[in-house]
Amino acid sequence: MAPVGPRSGDAIFSSIDRVNAELFTLTYGAIVRQLLTDLEEVEEVNKQLDQMGYNIGIRLIDEFLAKSGVSRCVDFRETAEMIAKVGFKMFLGVTASVSSWDADGTCCSIILEDNPLVDFVELPDTCQGLYYCNVLSGVIRGALEMVSMKTEVTWTRDVLRGDDAYELQVKLLKQVAEEYPYKDDE
Repeated sequence: MAPVGPRSGDAIFSSIDRVNAELFTLTYGAIVRQLLTDLEEVEEVNKQLDQMGYNIGIRLIDEFLAKSGVSRCVDFRETAEMIAKVGFKMFLGVTASVSSWDADGTCCSIILEDNPLVDFVELPDTCQGLYYCNVLSGVIRGALEMVSMKTEVTWTRDVLRGDDAYELQVKLLKQVAEEYPYKDDE
């Protein structure tokens, strides 16, 4: 078997301590259910899940960079590929693909082949506006903001809503120049 390089999501996923997948899925489901009970409005739950994901993403990027061995990506296209091929595999054990690039190279779709968050999930009629996995869009947005990319991440397809796939649209709003906390004195 050929050695797996530092940029392989499979190698990283196999070396990371993980909780039982079913426990994780059920815990996430309990969080969503509690939010629905507490907030009552589905749109508010969507916002809260996105914010929770954002908070996770701004912290998760450090672990991703430390454990993946990925150096700075040269552009947004390479960054999207790293999210799909390494990030999703590293943290969720799933593979994703990137497609539907716009002409400017600032907007694409990330399509998940599988989604472990939705095991055992069926949305009742009262929750049809819910983006159950909205935490993932927040994670991507938060992580990218920490590497100087302001993005908008939205769900365009969701199997729980009757679509044939899980698809996130990631749009680069602006590339923020890195700021250093000090100035060189000459």
